Amino acid sequence: MPVVVADAGPLIHLAQIGRLGLVRSLFRSVIVTPRVKMEVFDEGVRLGCADAEAVGEALSEGWLRFESVSERLAKRAIRLAEGENVSLADAETLLLAEAKRAELLVDEKPLSNLARMYGLKVWSTWTVLLESLSLGLIEVADVESAIDELGGKRHKLREKQAKEILDAAKFIAAKKAK
Repeated sequence: MPVVVADAGPLIHLAQIGRLGLVRSLFRSVIVTPRVKMEVFDEGVRLGCADAEAVGEALSEGWLRFESVSERLAKRAIRLAEGENVSLADAETLLLAEAKRAELLVDEKPLSNLARMYGLKVWSTWTVLLESLSLGLIEVADVESAIDELGGKRHKLREKQAKEILDAAKFIAAKKAK
């Protein structure tokens, strides 16, 4: 099981649909930067978001933990954020994953593309769900439900993307049934 450094988006999305535990099932260790912790937990608690409670439980259980970035990495992150037009939190997350030789859990396309340029394996909310399906942790109906709940409202999936994800889920289920 690999180590993953997570951005806020997938943690929030998976917590919103009650599936944050899938991340624990797929990865040996899940790390967030203090900026990501602030976004997904501290700010969520302040705003009264229900998903922040699930993140808080994961933090208290210890399988989700935050790790500070070194001064050197913080300086690199500032340059990366400015040069690539990404947020400082995103730059820190990417560089921490690189430094830890970890995988990256992120939903934002620009950050995903940048991470791949850095040679990192990238996961998203949807690949977590599809991998969980292939491991028998969830069913196709759970993926469908996630598409319905996240796709239109929070995740801004286009119809074509939603169809591709559902087709992939059905393919995985059919392959498992053989």
